[in-house]
Amino acid sequence: MKLLLALISCCALGLPQAFAQQQLLSTEEAVALTLENNLGIKVSSNQREIDANNADILNSGYLPTVSSTAGGSIDRQNSEGKLANGDTRTAEGAETRRYNASLSLNYVLFDGLGRLYDYKRFQERSQQSELEVRQTIELTLLQLFSVYYEVARIEENVENLRQALTISRDRLTRARYQFEFGQNTGLDVLNAEVDINTDSVNLLNAEQNLRNTKRDLNLILNRDLTLAFNADTTVNFLPELRIDEMMAEAKSNNVRMLLAEKDILISEYNWKASRSGYLPTVGLTGTYGWNKLNNNSPLSFLLQNTSDGVTGAVNLSWNLFDGGRSINSVRNARIGFENQQLLKQQTELEVDRDLQNAWGSYRNTLFVLGVQDKNLQTNRNNFERSQERYQLGQITSIEFRQAQLNLLGAQLLRSQAKYNAKLAEFLLLQVSGQLLNVDF
Repeated sequence: MKLLLALISCCALGLPQAFAQQQLLSTEEAVALTLENNLGIKVSSNQREIDANNADILNSGYLPTVSSTAGGSIDRQNSEGKLANGDTRTAEGAETRRYNASLSLNYVLFDGLGRLYDYKRFQERSQQSELEVRQTIELTLLQLFSVYYEVARIEENVENLRQALTISRDRLTRARYQFEFGQNTGLDVLNAEVDINTDSVNLLNAEQNLRNTKRDLNLILNRDLTLAFNADTTVNFLPELRIDEMMAEAKSNNVRMLLAEKDILISEYNWKASRSGYLPTVGLTGTYGWNKLNNNSPLSFLLQNTSDGVTGAVNLSWNLFDGGRSINSVRNARIGFENQQLLKQQTELEVDRDLQNAWGSYRNTLFVLGVQDKNLQTNRNNFERSQERYQLGQITSIEFRQAQLNLLGAQLLRSQAKYNAKLAEFLLLQVSGQLLNVDF
């Protein structure tokens, strides 16, 4: 029993001081750390850079290709030749050296407009990647707020449980005094001890849950998992929101809607690019070449020959029939474009549903919060009156314990309702496309 009381004293006295020394992590600081450190956002940002590189002129096909070649060779040969007058000449180990170099340029003047639409498609993909980064940020922030307010809720629960434990300890002390003076039986002492055990276990479990949830939040912030902090339990709600304004904002700013529109444009450009297979390709080539021949053979008419020059050509190629591959590619691209239009319609319906659900949840959680505020005040008044009557000996310890449990339950429900309402507000803002436009 002494060990248990020592443990309870540690919970009631030592841990509050430990929590009080921890740094307060505000929602603004949590958002800033998430945007700076979160690994998922970094990966999405890197993908955005890749898509931006693909949309650059260097990947457009509009620039020419330039290549160069150079080479040299040495030949040693033994040869014999007979002249017209009948004389014979021989060459032992005659050496011939050849050197060459060239610079070539190739440029496609016209490719059936394929590269034009490919370039536009890459640009749209780059803009779509920006939207995907925004989507990642929004979803990550929703995850952040969910865990952050769970930390805040558990912190409030820990404080309420700690207060309940203090009340139970005071009740045990009172019961012992009354038992010593013969004002009650030992049953009240035993009941108080059982309640202390229950409250201490609940407190220890809540504190362990708090440590686990804080590690979850540190993971999102991509920092030391053991770093201690306190969450801000103050919650401020935005002024009255309007469903008609939310619906108008969702049509123009919802990230899923914007991504669907980009998918349609990308599919349309892909469809147009596939039709370039029906048209000819016109190209321009140019080459500058240099050649040198050194020959010390007595049988050769020229001992050295050097030449250089420029050549240019325009060529046209037209694949009149490629076995039907171009026709099939165009057909599939057209179907893909139609599918994206259908998917956009589906997305519009889903976003409208999500907005209606988010609005209903938002209104419901606000109503529940109002009810829980009144319920908490009623239970607090009831507990205070019960405490006065208990001290006067007008009610039993069991009745007082029930009033205490009612107050504790009301405190926990009110805390849950408060954070549920705030999370519902954030979800409504995200669906309407306004999450990144408000102060946290």
